[in-house]
Amino acid sequence: MLVLAIAGCSSRPAIPVSDTQTLVMEGAILAAGIRASSPTLSQRDGTAVAISSLYNEKQHPVQLYYRFYWYDDKGLEIHPAEKVQMITLEAASGKQIQSTLFNPDASKVRLFLSLRSEL
Repeated sequence: MLVLAIAGCSSRPAIPVSDTQTLVMEGAILAAGIRASSPTLSQRDGTAVAISSLYNEKQHPVQLYYRFYWYDDKGLEIHPAEKVQMITLEAASGKQIQSTLFNPDASKVRLFLSLRSEL
């Protein structure tokens, strides 16, 4: 019985993030009425471009923060990281956001959305 208690204390909770998970939103984003598409990634002459569409379903403006994170083929994050960006979505309207990276090693992108500026 004591062994089980010790084993249970030694494990720590973790939230796994899959390589295929390209869009990460905090729960408050959904509650605020924001829909978002996973970013599409294209390559042009060593330049990577990621684009995502955002839509505000509510009848009031919503301010949100976002950051694109770039990764190479091995899944390693490419630095320096992009700065957090802010966007205001007007009531019942949509916008596209994009990120461009001049790095031929960029092969994956992940978009984080939040109502807070700390990403």
